[in-house]
Parts: sequence; C-alpha cells; structure tokens
Amino acid sequence: MSEFKIHHHISELMTLLGVKSSHPIGPELYAEKLLKCRTPYITTQMSSSNAKWQIAKSTETPIEFSTLYDELKGKNVRDLDPLVFLLSKLHEEEETKQFLATNALEKLEKTGMTSLPHSKVTSQLPAPGTKMTEEELSEIKDILLKQAVVVETPPADFLVKVVREKPLTRNTNIPQQPDWVFKRPYLTLDFVTDSDFPQENVESLKNKSPFYQEHAVLEDLLLCMRGIEGKYILPRPLKETYAVREFLIDQSMDVSVKELVNGILPLCSNYSTVVLFIKEKSAFEYGLVNHALSHAMETLIRDYLVMVAQLEREMKLGNLTLQKLRFYLQPTMRVLEILASVANSINRGKCIGGAVLSLLHEKTASMIGDRKSSELCLYLTQSACVPYMEILEKWIYRGIITDPYSEFLVEENETINKEKLQEDYNDAYWEKHYTVFQERIPVFLEQVADKILNTGKYLNVVRQCGRDVNCPFAEELVYTVKERRYYDQIERAYSYASQLLLTLLMEEKQLLARLKSIKHYFLLDKGDFIVQFMDMTEIEMRQHIDDILPSRLESLLELALRTSTANVDPFKDDLRVELLPFDLTSHLLQIIAIDSKREKDYKKDPTDIRLSGLESFSFDYVVKWPLSLVLSRKALTRYQILFRHLFYCKHVERQLCNVWIGNKQMKLYSPASSRFYTAAFALRQRMLNFVQNFEYYMMFEVIEPNWHTFQQNMAKVTNVDDVLAYHTDFQESCLEECMLTSTELLRIVHKLLVVCITFSNYVQRVSQTTMVESEVERLRDSTLQYTKTNRQRKEEQQKKKTAIKVLAEHVDQVLADENFEQTIQTFDSNFSQYLVKLLDKIMDENTKTYEHKLFNILYRLDFNGFYTEKLAALSAERALKEHSMRAESSSHGLALSGSQPTSFTSQRPETATYVPGQYRDK
Repeated sequence: MSEFKIHHHISELMTLLGVKSSHPIGPELYAEKLLKCRTPYITTQMSSSNAKWQIAKSTETPIEFSTLYDELKGKNVRDLDPLVFLLSKLHEEEETKQFLATNALEKLEKTGMTSLPHSKVTSQLPAPGTKMTEEELSEIKDILLKQAVVVETPPADFLVKVVREKPLTRNTNIPQQPDWVFKRPYLTLDFVTDSDFPQENVESLKNKSPFYQEHAVLEDLLLCMRGIEGKYILPRPLKETYAVREFLIDQSMDVSVKELVNGILPLCSNYSTVVLFIKEKSAFEYGLVNHALSHAMETLIRDYLVMVAQLEREMKLGNLTLQKLRFYLQPTMRVLEILASVANSINRGKCIGGAVLSLLHEKTASMIGDRKSSELCLYLTQSACVPYMEILEKWIYRGIITDPYSEFLVEENETINKEKLQEDYNDAYWEKHYTVFQERIPVFLEQVADKILNTGKYLNVVRQCGRDVNCPFAEELVYTVKERRYYDQIERAYSYASQLLLTLLMEEKQLLARLKSIKHYFLLDKGDFIVQFMDMTEIEMRQHIDDILPSRLESLLELALRTSTANVDPFKDDLRVELLPFDLTSHLLQIIAIDSKREKDYKKDPTDIRLSGLESFSFDYVVKWPLSLVLSRKALTRYQILFRHLFYCKHVERQLCNVWIGNKQMKLYSPASSRFYTAAFALRQRMLNFVQNFEYYMMFEVIEPNWHTFQQNMAKVTNVDDVLAYHTDFQESCLEECMLTSTELLRIVHKLLVVCITFSNYVQRVSQTTMVESEVERLRDSTLQYTKTNRQRKEEQQKKKTAIKVLAEHVDQVLADENFEQTIQTFDSNFSQYLVKLLDKIMDENTKTYEHKLFNILYRLDFNGFYTEKLAALSAERALKEHSMRAESSSHGLALSGSQPTSFTSQRPETATYVPGQYRDK
C-alpha cells in the first residue's frame, strides 16, 4: 500500500471517528508511524485462538460471537483472523475504548438515535384497547419498514434443480449441461430419496436374535456405504442443499447393535456429502480448480468402493461382523471426514479458483501434526493446483492468459486497448488492462502476486511487438508446503521478463533519445529553434483560431526545424502542431475534473471563448507502440501543459522587449515628452525583470535539476515500472514547482502575465504612429545619404530637428488625450498588487507544507528587498484580522458561558514573515 493510500485511509478513519482536523496529532504523524512499523506480519492460529477467547470472554453474548466466528471461518472469509486479533488488541487499550465510546455517544446524540430501534417503536405504540388514527398507523408503519430486515431463506430444493436453475453470472460462454443429466436421477452414486418404486414388505427385527439382526444390519450398512438405501436403515431427504445426511434406524433393533450402527453411519453421511460435491462441482461453471479437486476426490471414492466390494466378499464368506467392520473402517472414516470437511467449507464459502486453493492450503497447514491427514490434504491441494499452475506457467513464461472460467488472479480488461494510449488523456492501459483480483489470489501466492502480474505484462508487451518469447528458466510449477521453491522460479521469470522489455525499450526503441527529443521542443531546450519559430509565426499567432491554417503552421514548423540546430535530431519529423480549443487554465481544470463529479462544470464550448492562435497553440508528438506505454497521452498532456506555460511566458518577454525597443525612440524627443515615459520605463523594467527571472527559475532551477535527477535514475532502472515511476515523478515535480498544480498560484501568475501583455499592447499602441514615422525617416536617410553634399546634409539635419520637434508636440498631445500617466499608474498598481499577492501566497504555501522549493523564486523576485515592506505590512494586517476574529469569538463564547475573560498574550497568532536572503542557502 502506497503512502498516499495510507494517509487517505487515516484521514477517513479520523473523520468517521469524529476527530477534528485541528487535532494536535494529525494524520501525518499516524501515517509516518504506520509506515515505520509496517512489516509482513502473519497471524498464527495460536494468536487468533487466544484473541477469539479474549473477545468472547469480555462480550455479553459469547456464544453468539463464537457461532458467528465459526460461520465466517467456515465460509473462508479473508483476513478474519487478523481482524479478530486487531479487535483483541483494541480491547486491551482502555483509552481507545473510552474514546470510541465517547464518540459513539456524541454521534448518537447528534443523529437523535440515543435509544434502540425496538424501544423506539415500543415507546410509540399506544396502550391496549385505545383507538389509533390513520396518521399514527402510517407513522408506525414507516418506522417498522425502516427497521425491517429482509432475510433470504435458502431454497429447500435438491441439487439437480439448483444446478439446473443456477444462472451463469460469471461467464456467459460456459456451455450448458445436457438434459439427460437431470432427467436420469439414478445415474448417481448418492442416495435417491424420491424413488417411485415401492419398498417390499420388510420383516421386523423385534423378535429376532442379535445374530440375525447383526447380519441384516450389516448388509444394510454395506448398501448405505455405497449410497443405496437399505431395509432397516433409510436416508432422510436433505432439508438444505448442503446439509448433513441423516438416517432413520429401525427402533426395534437391539441396543448394542444400534450403537455399533450409529458409529458407522457418519461414514455414510460423509460419503453422501463427498459424492454430492463431486457431482455438483463437475459442472462447467465451477471452474478448472474444482474440476481437478473433484477428480482427485473421485479417485479416492473409487478406492473406497473397491474396499466396500472387498468387505461384501468377506461378508458373504461369513468372516465379517459389525465389530470387524468398524475396525476396518477406522482409517477410511478419517479420510472421508476430511473430504467432507473440505467439501462443506467450499460449499459454504462458494469458493472458486484461488479461494479453493487458499482453503486447501490452510487445511494442509493445519494438519501438520497428523502425517496421514497431512499427506491426504497435500494430495488434494496438489491435484487442485495443477490447472491453476498451468495458467500461471503460461502467463509468467509466455505472457498469455488462458482462463476460461475467470479463476486466475490476473484478469484482462479487453475494453482498454493500447490504441487508446494516444487518444484518451486519462487512459491507464498499463494499470488497468491487466489487473489483480484479490479474491482470486491463493494464500501461498500473495507475497508474489505483484511480480506475477508484472512478469506477464512485460512478456505480453514484447509479444505484441511481434517477438517470440522463450523463457530459458521455464520449469513446471508444483505446489509444495515449502513456498520458497516456486518463489525462486517466479523471481527468475520476473527478472528475465523485465530485462527483456527494458532492453527492447532502451536499445531498440531508443527511449532515452525520444525523451531528449521531447525535452528539446516541449521544454524549450533548443533556444534558436523556438526563437526562429516564434519569429516566423508571429503574424499567424495573432489571428483567431478559426482563421489559422494548420497546414501553414506545419510548413513554418518544418522550415524552423530544418534551419536550426534541431535539424540534427533524428526524431524531428514526429513533432506536430496542434491548436487546442481551450486556454491553459481551462486545460488544467479539465484535467483536474476528469473522473470527478465536477467535470461538467469545467467543460466549455469553444465558441464561447475567442481564442487567438497564441492561446491555443501547442506541440504534439507522434509515439508508437511500445513507447506509448511511457509516452502515453497522459504524459504528453503534461508536457503540453509545461510547454504552453513556457511558451506564453516567452511571448510575454518578447512583447516587453518590443516595448523596450520602442522606448529607445523616446530619446529623440524633448525632455518634456520623455517625462511621461519615465514611469512606463520603470514599470516595463520591473515587468521584464519578473518575467525573465520567472523563466530562469523554471528552466534552470526546476526543469534542469529534475531532468538531471531523472537521468541519474534512468541509468540504474531494472524494470519498466521504475521507468514509469521515475518519468511520472519528473513530470509531477516540474508541474508542481512551476506552480501549475496549485489553482490559486496559477491564477495569480496568469493575471500577472495578462497585466504585462495588456501594458505592452497599450504602450505599443500609443507609440505606433511615432515609431512608423521615425522608421520611414531612418530608411530614407540611409538610402540617400551617400548622394548628398555637405550643404544638403546640413539642411536635412535642420529638417530632422524640426520634424522631431513636431513629433514631440504630437506625442505630448497623444499622451494628454490618452491620460497616459494615470493609465500607467493603474498598470503599476495592478502589477504590484498581484506580485505581492504571489509572493505572499508562495510564503504561505511553503510554510504550510514545510517545503522550500518555491523560495528560490521568492528570493529571485525580491532580491533587493523592494517588496519586503509590503509583505510585512500584509502579514501584519492578516495577523491583526485573525487576532480580532479570535477575540470576537472568544468574547462571544465567554458571554454565553458567563466566565471571566483571559489574557491573549499567550495566544498570539503564528504568522510567517519574510526576510530577504534568509533562504538563500536552502
């Protein structure tokens, strides 16, 4: 069980127990303790027996508890003994018992169920003889219906009708049994109690001698031992399908003879149970394991019938008495007792496949002290394991499942195929195409169930690549009490399969080279390529998504690839252009909503949002099988999210650089004109500093270190599961540290970037006319400069000064009309507000999680302490609000309780203050 699941289960348990989230001992501490103390503990029979005795001794109804325990034990319920052992440990903890009792009482008081349902109904019944209205009757009826418990009574029909009418719920392809099996009831080795043949006149034994009675009863016993009713011993019809067979004995029989007969009749009863089991479990729907077990039992029954025939011969020779018969049957009685016990346990638990093997394994382990019984159980278990082990051998040696009756621990989900890896984001082919069913795992294979699953999965992938799999370690798997033997065989097969698939991915399919190629494009590793591509597609990106031709973008992408250093990449032709119908924020929210109830809230119609090419643009990558196991649609979508975030930040940087180029023209104007741009110059530099440092943080402090760690891990992988885990860790670390997993941080960053883009567009729009006229003047001067004389040059310079003066007056007029200074102040205020909010949120998130990964960007953005005062003021304001809220709530509580107020000096709020440089070394 993973750490996340343990933490989740602890949180749910604390919620059910009524423990508040503000409890001083949180789920993190309990999860850490459980992870440290987690060991493969096996509950022994001695410990479970002592636990059962302790609980029964302390409960008010020990007999009912023991009966329920025996019933569940007979049904082969998994983890029954560990649960009883846990309950006994909880019983020893007085504090835990008191805590559970207190919480239970509180919950009952909250729900209004402080009284038992019976007393609740009784308290509302009227006194005898009083009349009741229709409303009172309907109310009592509703209460009784709520408290009613529907008990399904088992059918009191015979085996034939049960087998014939039983629906095939497990596999609809299982063939039906022929009709003659049910129409000819005498083709059985068991008693036929519904016979239409009348019994002949039976002479009473009342006045007969004991010798005659013994001879008559001896003949009847040998008949009953073969499933045939006698004259003086008759079988009773079964009350239930799996009930114990009972017999009627002539009451006029001598007491001594009757006692000897009663000592032998359990053998006949066990024989009836076993042959009923063999007949029923030989049907198709009960699976190969039950078929093999039935065949093993049938072999023993044949030997038993041979022994009965030998006893009949001895009887005819006059050498057999009841005492001798009972003596001869002692070993056989033990054998049939064990067979009947196994049959009853399987019938009660409705066991199939691995559950049958688990029951037989536990039976074998419990018979260690009795050599003969242990050998018998071992024979049954080995016989039943043969078909299961054949399925297991084919799976771990060839990667093929041949399981017609759904008994094997691994099941294939055919609805999830490998073609969906490149279509569906949340497709989990590797996790869900082959899954382990816990109920089908035999007890002796539980520790290696995961390795069995992975071994077959690895070989199955290799087979789907058209490779023939021949495991050099293929050996026959045979059940033994010493589990280490086949554990070693499974371990060798697992090592071979993992190495085979890993070699295929790494060497032949060049997985690492593919990952590096994806890093070049999606994580902007090739700087000249992305700059050249953005220059070529700048006009296209400004258009609406419906006006963009994808074919033109594909042509520009190919041109950028061929004319940059990306041309040396052998996998560059697999890069594609994709225009998504949603922006980055909607993209993330849709992914978060997958497999959740909020999915409909985040799905938006593309026509509702007017997206530009820049907002919808992303790269895609063509990946074929088996690389799609690692580079699935889910993994590629993570890369797309990172790319869109980095690409948009790069676009914002380019726009701010264009503003910087336009600002250079302001140097030609008069000081009166340039003074309007002073605030804009300063704001543009702050924005550029933010964007560039943010990009540097993501590229060189997040992606590159994580990529270096990922490469180190990939150098020591031993199986594909490690590859998937390391690759997922790399992507999740990049997404988390780039603030793409926190919706609050992402929204703040998005607003900051939108402010920068809006500011750039505004400044460029204001400066557009002057820039155009200056560019035309520059070009004209450069083309005619060499044809002019000195006099003409002086005249041109004079004209240029005049033009600059006119342009300066024009700029002054534009700035005055646009209210330029006030607009810039608004941009400055919004940018500062969002940036301070971002820094404060980063501090708050890292303080709560005790992780300091994001403090690098915090220090980088506030390297000179410019925002320190604002952060301190914001922290003080928040602390003051919390203090006032606590004071109001405390005073309100004191007013209600009437107690005296206490000092707040010891209850100061804990606030996080930021000091520049304090996390520089971390």
